[in-house]
Amino acid sequence: MNVNKIREDFPVLQKVIYFDNACMSLKPKQVIHALTSYYLDFPACGERSEHQLGKIVTEKVDEARRSVAKFINAVPEEIIFTKNTTEAINLVANSLDLKKDDIVLTTDKEHNSNLLPWRKFNHQFVKSKSDNTFDLEAFEKKVKGVKLVAMSHTSNLDGVSIPAKEIVDIAHKHGVLVLLDGAQSVPHKEIDVRKLDVDFLAFSGHKMCGPTGTGVLYGKLNLLENMKPFIVGGGTVKNSWYDKQEWEDVPHRFEAGLQDYAGIIGLGEACRYLKNVGMKNIEQHELELNKRMTDALANEVKLIGPKDPALRSGIFSFNIEGMDMHEIAGILDNSANIAVRAGNHCVHSWFNAHNLKGSVRASVYFYNTLEEVDKFVEEVKKILKFLK
Repeated sequence: MNVNKIREDFPVLQKVIYFDNACMSLKPKQVIHALTSYYLDFPACGERSEHQLGKIVTEKVDEARRSVAKFINAVPEEIIFTKNTTEAINLVANSLDLKKDDIVLTTDKEHNSNLLPWRKFNHQFVKSKSDNTFDLEAFEKKVKGVKLVAMSHTSNLDGVSIPAKEIVDIAHKHGVLVLLDGAQSVPHKEIDVRKLDVDFLAFSGHKMCGPTGTGVLYGKLNLLENMKPFIVGGGTVKNSWYDKQEWEDVPHRFEAGLQDYAGIIGLGEACRYLKNVGMKNIEQHELELNKRMTDALANEVKLIGPKDPALRSGIFSFNIEGMDMHEIAGILDNSANIAVRAGNHCVHSWFNAHNLKGSVRASVYFYNTLEEVDKFVEEVKKILKFLK
């Protein structure tokens, strides 16, 4: 993987060290071109318009759906376009036949997007081990009688991944459905929904080099066909009368109203771009960067999660004793144009349970370099030296 060549596709990297990728990735020129081509060349309504421009839009959206499906080894009919992971999870929470007393089991490190939608049911969670890794033994004890397991595949708090295949297999033995929040896994590693045998997978375009306001819900076709639409309106029905309606086929019955055609087309291009880079290359490069960061700083800061970088994807979440997290992020930004995240990372529940105000989170991606990591380490050590 030629990182220097790849960086040419991201002009903004010439003026910033961007370590806020767990929040949002940058977009390559190819995706931006695909996005703007809609507005410049065929800015029309897809599916409903029979004129030439409308047909081009429909073809481009269909092509994007095929690209997304191929990216996770699904079929196009199993791909529902949403505006983000949050909407995709809420769609399941409101369309799956769940009752108020049904148990929904999560981890204890869920992003608010995979916590709040389940609070209206009987929400329970599996507590992590002391090093923040997943407790499979505890999960096996709790899964019986559960209606749905809904868990972040990779945590945005510390980068730790759960053993998804084992979890799915155990859940299915007990007749339990599984939803994976793939917002932090789909952009960073190979995901094969067939091999995982997962029932639902939700992820966002803005974290995988795609446009903002784009997301995906994957669902097994037989499950989607038996779910009721959550948001209804134009595009969700084949026909309607004053007292009834005939729903559209899956996935269109779940895509109400005029869609973000430009964003969807851009998301399809992002999938193709990442495929060309190679997901195994991305995963390996992130590990190399995180290892460099961890080797230099893990013993000098308060690291959240296991010390082994191989267990933390591309995320380095930490605190410095005696300093406010926002102050640290501000210093890094002002002194060296290093963009990191500071706060609760939408995982307020975990921080509150551990009596922590938050953390500084540096998160890398395939276009980051070892030189950028070294600069980050240098600046953090300056802060540590100042405190002494």
